[in-house]
Amino acid sequence: MEILKSAEQDTHERSAELINNVGSIIKSVKLSGDAALKDLSYKFDGIKPESIKIVPDQIKAAYDKVSPSTVKYLKFAAEQIRFYAEKQLSCMQELKVSSKIEGVTLGHRLIPVESCGTYVPGGRYPLPSTALMLAIPAKTAGVKRIAAVSPAAKKYGTIHPAVLVAMDIAGVDEIYCAGGAQAIAALAYGTQSIPPVDMIVGPGNQYVTEAKRQVLGDVGIDSLAGPSEVLIISDGTTNPDYTAMDILAQCEHDPRAKAALITTDRNYAAIVSQKILDFSQKLPTGRLAYKAWQDNGTILLATDEMEMVTAANKAAPEHLEVQTRDSLKISERLKNYGSLFIGEYTPVAFGDYCSGTNHTLPTMGTARYSNGVYVGTFIKTSFYQHITHQGCENLAEACMNLAETEGLAAHKESVAIRLK
Repeated sequence: MEILKSAEQDTHERSAELINNVGSIIKSVKLSGDAALKDLSYKFDGIKPESIKIVPDQIKAAYDKVSPSTVKYLKFAAEQIRFYAEKQLSCMQELKVSSKIEGVTLGHRLIPVESCGTYVPGGRYPLPSTALMLAIPAKTAGVKRIAAVSPAAKKYGTIHPAVLVAMDIAGVDEIYCAGGAQAIAALAYGTQSIPPVDMIVGPGNQYVTEAKRQVLGDVGIDSLAGPSEVLIISDGTTNPDYTAMDILAQCEHDPRAKAALITTDRNYAAIVSQKILDFSQKLPTGRLAYKAWQDNGTILLATDEMEMVTAANKAAPEHLEVQTRDSLKISERLKNYGSLFIGEYTPVAFGDYCSGTNHTLPTMGTARYSNGVYVGTFIKTSFYQHITHQGCENLAEACMNLAETEGLAAHKESVAIRLK
Protein backbone atom coordinates (compact mmCIF):
# COMPACT_ATOMS: atom_id res chain seq x y z
CA MET A 1 0.00 0.00 0.00
CA GLU A 2 1.50 3.31 -1.10
CA ILE A 3 0.71 6.50 0.82
CA LEU A 4 -0.09 9.33 -1.60
CA LYS A 5 -1.28 11.71 1.12
CA SER A 6 -1.00 11.28 4.86
CA ALA A 7 -2.78 13.02 7.73
CA GLU A 8 -0.73 15.70 9.45
CA GLN A 9 -2.50 15.55 12.81
CA ASP A 10 -3.64 13.02 15.40
CA THR A 11 -7.27 13.93 16.09
CA HIS A 12 -7.78 11.41 18.90
CA GLU A 13 -5.66 13.03 21.57
CA ARG A 14 -6.96 12.93 25.15
CA SER A 15 -4.85 15.23 27.28
CA ALA A 16 -4.52 15.40 31.06
CA GLU A 17 -5.78 18.99 30.83
CA LEU A 18 -8.97 17.84 29.09
CA ILE A 19 -9.56 15.11 31.68
CA ASN A 20 -9.07 17.51 34.59
CA ASN A 21 -11.18 20.29 33.07
CA VAL A 22 -14.10 17.96 32.41
CA GLY A 23 -13.80 16.50 35.90
CA SER A 24 -14.04 20.01 37.36
CA ILE A 25 -17.12 20.78 35.27
CA ILE A 26 -18.86 17.59 36.41
CA LYS A 27 -18.03 18.33 40.04
CA SER A 28 -19.38 21.87 39.69
CA VAL A 29 -22.71 20.64 38.29
CA LYS A 30 -23.03 17.99 40.98
CA LEU A 31 -22.50 20.64 43.67
CA SER A 32 -24.40 23.62 42.24
CA GLY A 33 -26.93 22.22 39.78
CA ASP A 34 -28.79 24.76 37.65
CA ALA A 35 -26.60 27.64 38.80
CA ALA A 36 -23.53 25.86 37.47
CA LEU A 37 -25.29 25.11 34.17
CA LYS A 38 -26.10 28.79 33.68
CA ASP A 39 -22.63 29.99 34.67
CA LEU A 40 -20.92 27.46 32.42
CA SER A 41 -23.26 28.30 29.54
CA TYR A 42 -22.21 31.91 29.85
CA LYS A 43 -18.54 30.95 30.11
CA PHE A 44 -18.47 28.68 27.06
CA ASP A 45 -21.37 29.91 24.89
CA GLY A 46 -21.64 33.55 25.91
CA ILE A 47 -25.30 33.06 26.86
CA LYS A 48 -26.90 32.78 30.28
CA PRO A 49 -30.39 31.34 29.71
CA GLU A 50 -33.17 32.58 31.95
CA SER A 51 -34.56 29.08 32.23
CA ILE A 52 -32.93 25.70 31.69
CA LYS A 53 -36.19 23.92 30.83
CA ILE A 54 -37.88 24.70 27.52
CA VAL A 55 -41.61 25.31 27.89
CA PRO A 56 -44.37 24.54 25.31
CA ASP A 57 -44.71 28.19 24.27
CA GLN A 58 -41.05 28.24 23.24
CA ILE A 59 -41.55 25.13 21.11
CA LYS A 60 -44.63 26.64 19.48
CA ALA A 61 -42.74 29.86 18.75
CA ALA A 62 -39.91 27.85 17.18
CA TYR A 63 -42.23 26.60 14.42
CA ASP A 64 -42.85 30.21 13.40
CA LYS A 65 -39.09 30.74 12.99
CA VAL A 66 -38.56 27.72 10.75
CA SER A 67 -39.61 27.63 7.11
CA PRO A 68 -42.59 25.42 6.19
CA SER A 69 -40.38 23.44 3.82
CA THR A 70 -37.91 22.65 6.60
CA VAL A 71 -40.75 21.43 8.83
CA LYS A 72 -42.06 19.36 5.92
CA TYR A 73 -38.72 17.67 5.29
CA LEU A 74 -37.96 17.15 8.97
CA LYS A 75 -41.25 15.24 9.11
CA PHE A 76 -40.26 13.33 5.96
CA ALA A 77 -36.93 12.34 7.53
CA ALA A 78 -38.68 11.41 10.76
CA GLU A 79 -40.99 9.06 8.86
CA GLN A 80 -38.02 7.33 7.24
CA ILE A 81 -36.13 6.98 10.52
CA ARG A 82 -39.24 5.69 12.30
CA PHE A 83 -39.96 3.20 9.50
CA TYR A 84 -36.44 1.77 9.76
CA ALA A 85 -36.55 1.68 13.58
CA GLU A 86 -39.88 -0.14 13.55
CA LYS A 87 -38.54 -2.73 11.09
CA GLN A 88 -35.49 -3.25 13.30
CA LEU A 89 -37.74 -3.67 16.34
CA SER A 90 -39.78 -6.31 14.50
CA CYS A 91 -36.59 -8.39 14.14
CA MET A 92 -36.10 -8.49 17.91
CA GLN A 93 -37.98 -11.26 19.69
CA GLU A 94 -38.49 -12.39 23.24
CA LEU A 95 -37.54 -15.97 24.02
CA LYS A 96 -39.17 -18.71 26.09
CA VAL A 97 -37.96 -22.27 25.61
CA SER A 98 -38.13 -25.55 27.48
CA SER A 99 -34.67 -26.94 28.20
CA LYS A 100 -33.63 -30.51 27.45
CA ILE A 101 -33.66 -30.88 31.23
CA GLU A 102 -37.21 -31.59 32.40
CA GLY A 103 -38.63 -28.87 34.64
CA VAL A 104 -36.33 -26.10 33.35
CA THR A 105 -37.66 -23.17 31.32
CA LEU A 106 -35.27 -20.53 29.97
CA GLY A 107 -35.87 -17.23 28.23
CA HIS A 108 -35.22 -13.56 27.87
CA ARG A 109 -37.37 -10.45 27.88
CA LEU A 110 -36.87 -7.24 25.91
CA ILE A 111 -37.18 -4.37 28.37
CA PRO A 112 -36.75 -0.70 27.33
CA VAL A 113 -34.67 1.50 29.60
CA GLU A 114 -36.90 3.74 31.72
CA SER A 115 -35.31 7.04 30.73
CA CYS A 116 -32.65 8.37 28.41
CA GLY A 117 -30.97 11.67 27.71
CA THR A 118 -30.23 12.68 24.12
CA TYR A 119 -27.41 15.13 23.49
CA VAL A 120 -27.83 17.26 20.36
CA PRO A 121 -24.65 19.25 19.62
CA GLY A 122 -24.65 22.95 18.75
CA GLY A 123 -21.38 24.42 17.58
CA ARG A 124 -21.02 25.98 14.15
CA TYR A 125 -24.21 24.48 12.73
CA PRO A 126 -27.60 23.45 14.13
CA LEU A 127 -28.17 19.69 13.96
CA PRO A 128 -31.92 19.00 13.91
CA SER A 129 -31.20 15.71 12.14
CA THR A 130 -29.42 14.43 15.25
CA ALA A 131 -32.48 15.20 17.36
CA LEU A 132 -34.47 12.89 15.09
CA MET A 133 -31.81 10.19 14.98
CA LEU A 134 -31.60 9.88 18.76
CA ALA A 135 -35.17 10.34 19.99
CA ILE A 136 -37.12 8.38 17.35
CA PRO A 137 -35.39 5.01 17.96
CA ALA A 138 -35.73 5.58 21.72
CA LYS A 139 -39.43 6.34 21.38
CA THR A 140 -39.92 3.34 19.07
CA ALA A 141 -38.15 1.12 21.60
CA GLY A 142 -40.64 2.17 24.28
CA VAL A 143 -38.52 4.46 26.47
CA LYS A 144 -40.99 6.20 28.78
CA ARG A 145 -39.03 9.40 29.37
CA ILE A 146 -36.78 11.06 26.78
CA ALA A 147 -34.95 14.20 27.89
CA ALA A 148 -33.10 16.20 25.23
CA VAL A 149 -30.34 18.74 25.84
CA SER A 150 -28.68 21.15 23.43
CA PRO A 151 -26.64 24.34 23.87
CA ALA A 152 -28.05 27.78 23.19
CA ALA A 153 -27.50 29.37 19.79
CA LYS A 154 -26.18 32.93 20.14
CA LYS A 155 -28.59 34.29 17.54
CA TYR A 156 -31.63 33.09 19.48
CA GLY A 157 -30.46 33.05 23.10
CA THR A 158 -31.82 29.52 23.43
CA ILE A 159 -31.80 26.28 21.46
CA HIS A 160 -31.92 26.82 17.69
CA PRO A 161 -35.58 26.77 16.53
CA ALA A 162 -34.95 24.07 13.90
CA VAL A 163 -33.55 21.82 16.62
CA LEU A 164 -36.54 22.54 18.89
CA VAL A 165 -38.94 21.69 16.06
CA ALA A 166 -37.07 18.46 15.35
CA MET A 167 -37.17 17.49 19.03
CA ASP A 168 -40.91 18.07 19.05
CA ILE A 169 -41.45 16.05 15.86
CA ALA A 170 -39.34 13.23 17.32
CA GLY A 171 -41.53 13.02 20.42
CA VAL A 172 -39.07 14.23 23.06
CA ASP A 173 -40.73 14.51 26.49
CA GLU A 174 -38.48 17.16 28.06
CA ILE A 175 -36.14 19.71 26.50
CA TYR A 176 -33.36 21.58 28.31
CA CYS A 177 -31.10 24.39 27.16
CA ALA A 178 -27.71 23.08 28.23
CA GLY A 179 -24.65 21.94 26.34
CA GLY A 180 -21.14 20.64 26.73
CA ALA A 181 -19.75 18.50 29.52
CA GLN A 182 -22.04 20.28 31.97
CA ALA A 183 -25.13 18.98 30.16
CA ILE A 184 -23.81 15.42 30.35
CA ALA A 185 -23.21 15.87 34.09
CA ALA A 186 -26.74 17.24 34.55
CA LEU A 187 -28.28 14.26 32.76
CA ALA A 188 -26.18 11.83 34.77
CA TYR A 189 -26.64 13.31 38.26
CA GLY A 190 -29.61 15.66 37.98
CA THR A 191 -30.08 19.31 38.91
CA GLN A 192 -32.99 21.34 40.27
CA SER A 193 -34.50 21.40 36.74
CA ILE A 194 -33.25 18.15 35.22
CA PRO A 195 -34.05 14.77 36.80
CA PRO A 196 -31.27 12.21 36.13
CA VAL A 197 -31.62 9.60 33.39
CA ASP A 198 -30.55 5.97 33.02
CA MET A 199 -28.73 6.32 29.71
CA ILE A 200 -27.13 9.11 27.64
CA VAL A 201 -26.76 8.99 23.85
CA GLY A 202 -25.54 11.36 21.21
CA PRO A 203 -22.35 12.76 19.67
CA GLY A 204 -20.41 15.82 20.73
CA ASN A 205 -17.01 17.46 20.92
CA GLN A 206 -14.07 16.14 22.93
CA TYR A 207 -15.47 17.67 26.14
CA VAL A 208 -18.78 15.90 25.69
CA THR A 209 -17.03 12.62 24.89
CA GLU A 210 -14.76 12.89 27.92
CA ALA A 211 -17.74 13.71 30.13
CA LYS A 212 -19.55 10.59 28.87
CA ARG A 213 -16.43 8.58 29.68
CA GLN A 214 -16.33 9.97 33.22
CA VAL A 215 -20.02 9.38 34.02
CA LEU A 216 -20.06 5.90 32.48
CA GLY A 217 -21.09 3.44 35.16
CA ASP A 218 -23.36 5.90 36.92
CA VAL A 219 -25.34 5.93 33.68
CA GLY A 220 -25.17 3.96 30.46
CA ILE A 221 -23.90 5.52 27.24
CA ASP A 222 -24.07 4.63 23.57
CA SER A 223 -20.38 5.05 22.72
CA LEU A 224 -17.37 7.32 23.05
CA ALA A 225 -17.36 9.23 19.78
CA GLY A 226 -14.29 10.65 18.13
CA PRO A 227 -14.13 13.02 15.15
CA SER A 228 -16.41 12.04 12.28
CA GLU A 229 -14.89 9.84 9.56
CA VAL A 230 -15.42 8.68 6.00
CA LEU A 231 -13.45 6.14 4.00
CA ILE A 232 -14.11 5.82 0.26
CA ILE A 233 -12.82 2.85 -1.71
CA SER A 234 -12.76 3.25 -5.47
CA ASP A 235 -11.30 1.39 -8.44
CA GLY A 236 -11.25 4.57 -10.54
CA THR A 237 -14.23 3.63 -12.70
CA THR A 238 -16.72 6.01 -11.08
CA ASN A 239 -17.18 9.77 -11.21
CA PRO A 240 -14.31 11.56 -9.39
CA ASP A 241 -16.59 14.57 -8.85
CA TYR A 242 -18.73 12.49 -6.51
CA THR A 243 -15.72 11.27 -4.55
CA ALA A 244 -14.22 14.74 -4.17
CA MET A 245 -17.49 16.29 -3.04
CA ASP A 246 -18.16 13.47 -0.58
CA ILE A 247 -14.75 14.08 0.97
CA LEU A 248 -15.48 17.78 1.36
CA ALA A 249 -18.92 16.97 2.78
CA GLN A 250 -17.22 14.99 5.51
CA CYS A 251 -14.53 17.57 6.14
CA GLU A 252 -16.97 20.45 6.59
CA HIS A 253 -18.33 18.78 9.75
CA ASP A 254 -15.46 19.79 11.98
CA PRO A 255 -11.78 20.85 11.84
CA ARG A 256 -10.93 17.42 13.25
CA ALA A 257 -13.05 15.42 10.77
CA LYS A 258 -11.23 12.67 8.90
CA ALA A 259 -11.61 11.63 5.27
CA ALA A 260 -9.70 8.94 3.42
CA LEU A 261 -9.61 7.56 -0.10
CA ILE A 262 -8.24 4.14 -1.02
CA THR A 263 -7.98 3.52 -4.75
CA THR A 264 -6.25 1.22 -7.19
CA ASP A 265 -5.94 4.01 -9.77
CA ARG A 266 -3.12 6.55 -9.34
CA ASN A 267 -4.50 8.89 -11.98
CA TYR A 268 -7.93 8.82 -10.33
CA ALA A 269 -6.33 9.82 -7.01
CA ALA A 270 -4.66 12.80 -8.66
CA ILE A 271 -7.91 13.91 -10.31
CA VAL A 272 -9.82 13.64 -7.02
CA SER A 273 -7.14 15.65 -5.21
CA GLN A 274 -7.41 18.47 -7.73
CA LYS A 275 -11.19 18.45 -7.67
CA ILE A 276 -11.21 18.68 -3.87
CA LEU A 277 -9.24 21.89 -4.19
CA ASP A 278 -11.41 23.22 -7.04
CA PHE A 279 -14.70 22.48 -5.31
CA SER A 280 -13.51 23.88 -1.99
CA GLN A 281 -13.01 27.28 -3.63
CA LYS A 282 -16.67 27.37 -4.68
CA LEU A 283 -18.31 26.28 -1.42
CA PRO A 284 -19.21 28.66 1.43
CA THR A 285 -17.79 26.05 3.80
CA GLY A 286 -14.91 25.26 1.47
CA ARG A 287 -12.06 27.00 3.27
CA LEU A 288 -12.68 25.21 6.56
CA ALA A 289 -13.40 21.90 4.84
CA TYR A 290 -10.20 22.07 2.80
CA LYS A 291 -8.17 22.87 5.92
CA ALA A 292 -9.58 19.73 7.59
CA TRP A 293 -8.68 17.76 4.46
CA GLN A 294 -5.13 19.13 4.50
CA ASP A 295 -4.71 18.35 8.20
CA ASN A 296 -6.49 15.02 8.49
CA GLY A 297 -7.02 13.62 4.99
CA THR A 298 -5.43 10.46 3.61
CA ILE A 299 -5.05 8.92 0.14
CA LEU A 300 -3.73 5.38 -0.22
CA LEU A 301 -2.89 3.54 -3.43
CA ALA A 302 -3.74 -0.17 -3.29
CA THR A 303 -2.31 -2.78 -5.64
CA ASP A 304 -5.64 -4.53 -6.18
CA GLU A 305 -9.24 -4.87 -5.03
CA MET A 306 -8.36 -7.34 -2.27
CA GLU A 307 -5.90 -4.89 -0.72
CA MET A 308 -8.59 -2.18 -0.72
CA VAL A 309 -11.05 -4.49 1.04
CA THR A 310 -8.46 -5.63 3.59
CA ALA A 311 -7.47 -2.04 4.39
CA ALA A 312 -11.11 -0.96 4.77
CA ASN A 313 -11.88 -3.83 7.14
CA LYS A 314 -8.81 -2.97 9.20
CA ALA A 315 -9.73 0.73 9.36
CA ALA A 316 -13.33 0.02 10.48
CA PRO A 317 -14.50 3.55 9.61
CA GLU A 318 -17.62 5.33 10.78
CA HIS A 319 -18.85 5.80 7.19
CA LEU A 320 -17.66 3.53 4.38
CA GLU A 321 -18.48 4.36 0.75
CA VAL A 322 -18.01 1.84 -2.04
CA GLN A 323 -17.57 3.45 -5.46
CA THR A 324 -16.46 0.70 -7.82
CA ARG A 325 -17.57 -1.01 -11.00
CA ASP A 326 -19.43 -3.68 -8.98
CA SER A 327 -20.08 -2.03 -5.62
CA LEU A 328 -22.64 -4.60 -4.46
CA LYS A 329 -20.25 -7.50 -4.97
CA ILE A 330 -17.40 -5.82 -3.10
CA SER A 331 -19.70 -4.71 -0.29
CA GLU A 332 -20.35 -8.36 0.61
CA ARG A 333 -16.69 -8.67 1.64
CA LEU A 334 -16.72 -5.62 3.90
CA LYS A 335 -17.23 -6.44 7.57
CA ASN A 336 -16.20 -3.48 9.73
CA TYR A 337 -18.02 -0.16 9.40
CA GLY A 338 -20.55 1.98 11.21
CA SER A 339 -22.70 2.49 8.12
CA LEU A 340 -22.10 1.29 4.55
CA PHE A 341 -22.93 3.36 1.45
CA ILE A 342 -23.01 1.14 -1.61
CA GLY A 343 -22.62 2.59 -5.12
CA GLU A 344 -21.76 6.02 -6.46
CA TYR A 345 -25.30 7.31 -6.00
CA THR A 346 -25.24 6.68 -2.26
CA PRO A 347 -23.47 9.60 -0.57
CA VAL A 348 -23.13 9.74 3.21
CA ALA A 349 -25.47 12.74 3.18
CA PHE A 350 -28.48 10.46 2.62
CA GLY A 351 -27.64 8.53 5.77
CA ASP A 352 -27.00 11.78 7.63
CA TYR A 353 -30.49 13.03 6.97
CA CYS A 354 -33.25 11.02 5.43
CA SER A 355 -32.62 7.49 4.10
CA GLY A 356 -33.70 6.08 7.48
CA THR A 357 -30.51 4.55 8.89
CA ASN A 358 -28.95 6.23 11.90
CA HIS A 359 -26.07 8.67 11.69
CA THR A 360 -24.87 8.26 15.29
CA LEU A 361 -22.14 5.74 14.60
CA PRO A 362 -18.96 4.19 16.05
CA THR A 363 -15.69 5.99 15.30
CA MET A 364 -11.95 5.46 15.94
CA GLY A 365 -12.03 1.87 14.69
CA THR A 366 -14.63 0.77 17.24
CA ALA A 367 -16.84 -0.50 14.42
CA ARG A 368 -14.72 -3.66 14.73
CA TYR A 369 -16.87 -4.62 17.71
CA SER A 370 -19.72 -2.13 18.08
CA ASN A 371 -22.61 -0.61 16.17
CA GLY A 372 -24.37 2.71 15.88
CA VAL A 373 -27.42 3.90 17.76
CA TYR A 374 -30.55 1.95 16.85
CA VAL A 375 -33.77 0.81 18.46
CA GLY A 376 -31.90 -1.98 20.27
CA THR A 377 -29.61 0.55 21.96
CA PHE A 378 -32.50 1.38 24.27
CA ILE A 379 -33.62 -2.19 24.97
CA LYS A 380 -32.16 -4.51 27.58
CA THR A 381 -32.17 -8.23 26.83
CA SER A 382 -32.84 -9.56 30.34
CA PHE A 383 -32.55 -13.28 31.02
CA TYR A 384 -34.80 -15.45 33.17
CA GLN A 385 -35.28 -19.05 34.23
CA HIS A 386 -38.16 -20.91 35.85
CA ILE A 387 -37.23 -24.19 37.53
CA THR A 388 -39.77 -26.60 39.02
CA HIS A 389 -39.14 -29.09 41.84
CA GLN A 390 -38.40 -31.73 39.22
CA GLY A 391 -36.02 -29.36 37.44
CA CYS A 392 -34.27 -28.62 40.75
CA GLU A 393 -33.64 -32.33 41.27
CA ASN A 394 -32.39 -32.74 37.70
CA LEU A 395 -29.86 -29.86 37.95
CA ALA A 396 -28.81 -30.38 41.56
CA GLU A 397 -25.94 -32.84 41.21
CA ALA A 398 -24.10 -30.84 38.54
CA CYS A 399 -24.67 -27.54 40.32
CA MET A 400 -23.52 -28.76 43.76
CA ASN A 401 -20.40 -30.39 42.28
CA LEU A 402 -19.37 -27.20 40.49
CA ALA A 403 -20.08 -25.08 43.57
CA GLU A 404 -17.90 -27.39 45.69
CA THR A 405 -15.15 -27.24 43.05
CA GLU A 406 -15.12 -23.44 43.35
CA GLY A 407 -15.20 -23.60 47.15
CA LEU A 408 -18.53 -21.77 47.47
CA ALA A 409 -20.27 -23.62 50.27
CA ALA A 410 -23.39 -21.47 50.45
CA HIS A 411 -23.94 -21.91 46.72
CA LYS A 412 -23.89 -25.67 47.21
CA GLU A 413 -26.18 -25.54 50.26
CA SER A 414 -28.65 -23.24 48.46
CA VAL A 415 -29.39 -26.24 46.26
CA ALA A 416 -29.00 -28.95 48.87
CA ILE A 417 -31.49 -27.29 51.22
CA ARG A 418 -34.15 -27.57 48.52
CA LEU A 419 -33.63 -31.33 48.21
CA LYS A 420 -34.29 -32.08 51.86
